[in-house]
Amino acid sequence: MKLPARLATPAALLLLAALTATACAPQTSDGTSTADEKTGTLRVWLFQEVSNKPKERVVEQAVAAFEKRHQGTEVEVEYIPVETRAQRVKAAFNDPASAPDLIEYGNTDTAGYVKDGGLADISAEFAAWDEAKDTDPTAKRSVTVAGKVYGAPLFVGVRALYYRTDVFAELGLTAPRSQAELVSTAKKIRKAKPDLYGIAVGGAYTYGAMPFVWSAGGELATANGDSYKAAIAGEAALKGIATYTSLFGDDNCPAAKCAQMGGNATVTAFASGKAGMAIGGDFSHAAVEAGAVKGKYAVVPLPGTTPGSIAPAFAGGNNIGVLKSTSHRTLAVDLLKSLTGKDTQGRLFDAMGFLPTYTDVRASAAQRRPFVKPFIDTLGAGTRFVPASPGWGQIDAGLVLPTMFQEIVSGRKDVKTAADDAAKKMDAAFAPAG
Repeated sequence: MKLPARLATPAALLLLAALTATACAPQTSDGTSTADEKTGTLRVWLFQEVSNKPKERVVEQAVAAFEKRHQGTEVEVEYIPVETRAQRVKAAFNDPASAPDLIEYGNTDTAGYVKDGGLADISAEFAAWDEAKDTDPTAKRSVTVAGKVYGAPLFVGVRALYYRTDVFAELGLTAPRSQAELVSTAKKIRKAKPDLYGIAVGGAYTYGAMPFVWSAGGELATANGDSYKAAIAGEAALKGIATYTSLFGDDNCPAAKCAQMGGNATVTAFASGKAGMAIGGDFSHAAVEAGAVKGKYAVVPLPGTTPGSIAPAFAGGNNIGVLKSTSHRTLAVDLLKSLTGKDTQGRLFDAMGFLPTYTDVRASAAQRRPFVKPFIDTLGAGTRFVPASPGWGQIDAGLVLPTMFQEIVSGRKDVKTAADDAAKKMDAAFAPAG
């Protein structure tokens, strides 16, 4: 900026220097801001939900409380489409000057965003935060990479078994207590009612399939120094894959129709009355309630391999992180606490049905809304997470596991061959990510 001659005085130059320093906080070579301003405007990117107004009202309350605590601050919240988040976030990491101070992100994105150098390490602040001690361990792992914390969990999502109470009563069936019973029950339903899938399953439903692998004692991958080594072709994992893929066929869910289905399609099939069972999330409850099966279904934890056990579920959900480039680090961390704290998570549950990541807040939520009990029981039994590696994003985007399932159910490959091929692809993704 060039000053008019009449303003080019020592005092004006000092003022310009101060304004320039405020407007463009200097960055270190790794993109970290060297400034920590205590007033000004903080920008936040949150995900746009299908029905966003309830979320907006909860966020407005948290922001108002923050602004009241910090006079001279203002918070601007922008809701961005989930579908375009990758491009928006990548651009923000590459252009710190226009980046927000905080972002909401999917918990499987953590490792990739850390590798990209976009998220700030807030380990010290998280450890000193009193509320954080009640965070679910799996949720905490979703913000942790190499022992460092890069955000705070906002909510957690898990899946359980939805089943038709009217169909079960008519056929004299009871909710399955093991995966063997699940398979046999599904086939009984299909045989008695050929117009229904016994259980709707999908070849592209990775997170519905993974509990079968984990409950059999298998793993997606194992830590190998600073990287990971695929374990999907291990003996235990193969048993879980075989159990899941045995549900594809004319005696339950024909491969021609079900091989391409993902999680949303399986829940839609159940909600519309086309299936006796389905694996759905706590976040699927509203869709099922709005469907043809309203009042005619119940939910239990997805059973494990032994009767009465609960299969480990994938702990999905979202987090909020502070960008490394923020020039308001202290304020940004405090705003993060407002947006992810116990009060806000309790309000988000009431408004949106998002499961809190705090164990005590979840217990309170279960008392208010009994439908979440099977999901909370699932969380209590122990959940699992994907490898904390940037390579997982490539594996997920490359449809490595859906391809494996589809190759098996189509008959193109046997379980071992398909799993071996998937493991090779996973290792290729993990190798450069280490």
